[in-house]
Amino acid sequence: MDRLLADTVLLFSGLDPSGAAGIAADIETINQFGITPLPIITTLTAQNTQQVLFLKPTTDLLLKAQFKLIDEDINFKTVKIGLLGSSSQVKTISNLLSDRIDFSIIFDPIILSSSDNELISNDMIKMMKKYLIPLCLILTPNLEELKQLAPELDEQSAVESLKCPWILVTTSDSSEIEVEHRLYHHSNLVRKFTYKKLSGSYHGSGCTLSSAISALIAVDVSVEEACRRALDYTYQTLLNAKKLGKMQYHPNRTYPESL
Repeated sequence: MDRLLADTVLLFSGLDPSGAAGIAADIETINQFGITPLPIITTLTAQNTQQVLFLKPTTDLLLKAQFKLIDEDINFKTVKIGLLGSSSQVKTISNLLSDRIDFSIIFDPIILSSSDNELISNDMIKMMKKYLIPLCLILTPNLEELKQLAPELDEQSAVESLKCPWILVTTSDSSEIEVEHRLYHHSNLVRKFTYKKLSGSYHGSGCTLSSAISALIAVDVSVEEACRRALDYTYQTLLNAKKLGKMQYHPNRTYPESL
């Protein structure tokens, strides 16, 4: 029996015990698009909807072993990367992916948590820019992450400095009533996506968005269309968000499959 290529996404992501972000968000989202996630956990965390208290990276040896076993057994062509735990982990994952030109890599560069906890070091940011980002098809930073990746540059110059063909810059607002997200291709702004601004604070929206993009890329949807559909899906998960904890809302990822 032929093995399918387009029904899986390999995940490198952290574990959020609250279930709002990280690997739980990735798995829930990708399942909604009828795709099978192949999860590799990069980082164990102690966190909830209010704060991130503790992070423990997975060993490089374990990451390599997990990747090798999946790679020799299950075909995949799409890789989604979220929270990374150490500089050596950035280099290890880059080495695992570097000779695979058939991979479409979507990277959500998680630098700050949604509760404003700093999650990675400056050294890791340098390693990402040198080794990992040039391997990626799509990068999905929010404005603050873009500033951390390319400090002291305006948005256009920051995007140009990052060697990634597609960059979707997400924002929390463009006015009192709207939010605007901007998609760049080879540093050229190709599309803006505008949504009504929502009240409240949400945990896991970035993971939801990048995972939805990955699921759509896995079934050969074009990048621009994948971003549009993933943004629409993510917005609906926020409109229907659940209040499980004391602070941030959980995106409701069981959104009807009209997308």
